[in-house]
Amino acid sequence: MEVILLERVENLGRIGDRVRVRPGYARNYLIPKGKAAPATPENIAEFEKRRAELEAREAEIVAAARARAERLEGQVVRVQARVGGEGKLFGSVGTADIAEAASAQLGVEVERREVLLPEGPFRTIGEFEVELRLHSEVSATIRLVIEPEA
Repeated sequence: MEVILLERVENLGRIGDRVRVRPGYARNYLIPKGKAAPATPENIAEFEKRRAELEAREAEIVAAARARAERLEGQVVRVQARVGGEGKLFGSVGTADIAEAASAQLGVEVERREVLLPEGPFRTIGEFEVELRLHSEVSATIRLVIEPEA
């Protein structure tokens, strides 16, 4: 199925690109989320009328993400967790815990989906580097310190 992108989609394309995707991906994700529209002549003409508006909106979103990244870059987030023997946690520290702690401690809203943990949740105490993907073009790195509860 051919669609025209209404915003930048990571690993797919930029605003205005006409791309071929699987029909299910277009019907179930891209079109309902407003990220794309079917590439019909009517939709292409409508897109060309709204192109400047869509690009301006995308530029605002990227600028806001860059501003958040500047405030977050290099900051330290501390999370306390229950610890058993040998520094192993009871449970783990995952994306939701990190996002909640970062939002509370740094005063910058961080969503769970923006926290990248390629190796899964943390299960030991210590200091770790965590990447935050704030936008497909913008990311920041914070230091996460997991310490035992008092």
